[in-house]
Amino acid sequence: RWASNNSIFAKVGMDYTDIATRISGGSDIGLFWLDTAKKFSRLIDPEDNKDYLVKGVNPCGEQSLESYELCCLVETFPSNHDTLEDYKRTLKFAYLYAKTVTLIPTHNKRTNAVMMRNRRIGCSQSGIIQAINKFGRGKYLTICNEGYKYIQELDKMYSDWLCVPRSKKTTSVKPSGTVSLLAGTTPGIHYPHSEYYIRNVRLNDMSPLLPLMREAGFPVEKDLYADNTWVVGFPIHEEHFDRSKDEVSIWEQMHNAASLQKYWADNQVSITVTFSPEEEGAIKLVLDCFDDSLKSVSFLKLDPAIIYPQAPYIKISEEKYVDLQARIKAFKLFGETHEKEEIFCDGDSCEITS
Repeated sequence: RWASNNSIFAKVGMDYTDIATRISGGSDIGLFWLDTAKKFSRLIDPEDNKDYLVKGVNPCGEQSLESYELCCLVETFPSNHDTLEDYKRTLKFAYLYAKTVTLIPTHNKRTNAVMMRNRRIGCSQSGIIQAINKFGRGKYLTICNEGYKYIQELDKMYSDWLCVPRSKKTTSVKPSGTVSLLAGTTPGIHYPHSEYYIRNVRLNDMSPLLPLMREAGFPVEKDLYADNTWVVGFPIHEEHFDRSKDEVSIWEQMHNAASLQKYWADNQVSITVTFSPEEEGAIKLVLDCFDDSLKSVSFLKLDPAIIYPQAPYIKISEEKYVDLQARIKAFKLFGETHEKEEIFCDGDSCEITS
């Protein structure tokens, strides 16, 4: 059981000696400060006790939940914007999408009762480290603060218009993954693997994408661990790169999480803080210093001596990246399309073509 993925309810000021020892030994223990989540929204704001009925948290820790409550998340990418006003436009659509989802009933009456009362949503951010590198830390945190205030304005206006309660909580930082990859950003609040790396993606051998990947020149090889599976490697150059995750201290990562919990997330910041073998002794002190500045956190040891073949991320040189990119050619994902001269809508029907 030492390697199982478990979380504990932590308390501010508790003794973290045993937990730190287990984490440094490789245990995947998450910590959730339930009392803090109940009492506070953003940690820059006064105590409001909005979530006094909260019982736990979703699996990744970015939304505290009451019994029978569902999380409702939507993702935004501030590093893909150039101005606060442009980002606000995206926040408006993200907010409207999430709020609309809370209007849809589920099959469970008890869930509906909680959802209708709380209207909890989580407008999340990914590419946070890229945004810090692009805008500078101070300007980025200002964007977070102003963006949060804007969401509260939207929630007041549209909740009144929809004749529903205002959302109890509105913002989160989810760990992300596939969604952030589609947007070309780093996941959540985490640092990139390196400036140049291969992102390995696994496909079933019956996938229609597999022959297209081969034809386009992407590296494709048989999966060493699973039957009927192939590994496709995508060469990546990280935009707005500064440092990789193995170059950032445990202290800086915790400070980033605390800043987002202060200026952005009224739910939680989901973060997996990575640490080197040399930083194992600092885990207890880090928790002692930051336990009143966070609502949730987990840790993962980075050991450079351990190398997994076909790992999700594999660091490469710039020369290797350029070489792999040169082999890749464009391909048509959905085949040929045929134009039709007259396409129009008449009443309730539209003429379409493939």
